[in-house]
Amino acid sequence: MRFDRINENLLIKGNEMAEAKVLIIDDDPDITEAMRVVLENKGYSVDSSTNGELAMQSIKSSKPDVIILDVIMNTPREGFILSRALKKDPAYKDIPILMLTSVKEKTGIDFKSAAGDEEWLPVDEFLDKPVKPEVLLDKVQTLLNK
Repeated sequence: MRFDRINENLLIKGNEMAEAKVLIIDDDPDITEAMRVVLENKGYSVDSSTNGELAMQSIKSSKPDVIILDVIMNTPREGFILSRALKKDPAYKDIPILMLTSVKEKTGIDFKSAAGDEEWLPVDEFLDKPVKPEVLLDKVQTLLNK
């Protein structure tokens, strides 16, 4: 769903004004809190989960407008598995996913070129950690405007 920014804090979603809901799925509390502060300061409503199982509960109860997803959580592939499950589910396939991870730093493998591949890495955007606040905000807004 496309969002139009009215001002710093309000967005138009369809015919309603609302804060865009962002779900951060990351097991690092420091990273999560840093992103939360940046996003909330720009008027986004932010929720967080530390793993895929908790994230699915949150997604089912309060469907987010965009998801920021880490790769390595309880398992080295948890983020990949969750992104595939979401994109295969008709109820959630249209939620944009921004994969934000340090997997390249930990493994030496660059997954950025695979972002958008529906089978291997079905995410809408991919960023390496650490990410500058202005880059994070720009990517989130871009995904909301799709």
